[in-house]
Amino acid sequence: MREAEARAVLTNGYTARMEQPTGSAAPTARARARAELTEEIKACASRHLAEQGAAGLSLRAVARELGMASSAVYRYFPSRDELLTALIIDAYDAVGEVAEAAATGKGTMVKRFTAVAMAIRAWAVAHPHDYALVYGTPVPGYAAPRDTASPAARVSLAALQVVADGAAAGEVDVSVRRPMPIPKATRSDMARLRVAASIDLPDEVLLRVLLAWTTVFGTISFELFGHLHTVVEDYEAFFRHQVGRAALHVAGG
Repeated sequence: MREAEARAVLTNGYTARMEQPTGSAAPTARARARAELTEEIKACASRHLAEQGAAGLSLRAVARELGMASSAVYRYFPSRDELLTALIIDAYDAVGEVAEAAATGKGTMVKRFTAVAMAIRAWAVAHPHDYALVYGTPVPGYAAPRDTASPAARVSLAALQVVADGAAAGEVDVSVRRPMPIPKATRSDMARLRVAASIDLPDEVLLRVLLAWTTVFGTISFELFGHLHTVVEDYEAFFRHQVGRAALHVAGG
């Protein structure tokens, strides 16, 4: 693990894991109580998030609802931004889990890619405020720390692995086709993506994946934020069709 990543793990104090004794011993009663109250604070903050939006999140308001002193909540989350970060990490992990589960399904690359997209949409529809928190408008004045990077990458890495599996199985056209020249800066971007994701796919395929990926999240956002109102009646059918077409594009069709 790189030093910066190790530092991020060691300084992420949002759970009671650091209070648990080493080895296989069960967590102490104090650690269990802290973990339970941490989850209670986050659950309350999530309700406030749904009612007032991320910009209106207040530690004092959360403390009032829980019947706690503000100073007590600050011992768990020293600032609003740290509480917001905990909620963001939880949201990324939640959508990452459903994407990873869908990615393990059987079938062709197109079928699996579509399944991943459908799972993401189902999660987003069930948790619209969590979706808006991580994929909607940035929160004014908030800068996401490094702690959010790994959870945020889970959902994309699941899709990239599906495509890599499809390429290995001969289901993805990896031949060099240049429908239009690729800018030098974009080639550099794709090179960094290959390293970051540990995925050996050519620029052409990665660019098709990114185009499909923006279709997935763009279509979900248009649905949840009301931009398809009066245009589409059956959102699920429309989404399945769109991501099916996108998956075929990824395959090179």
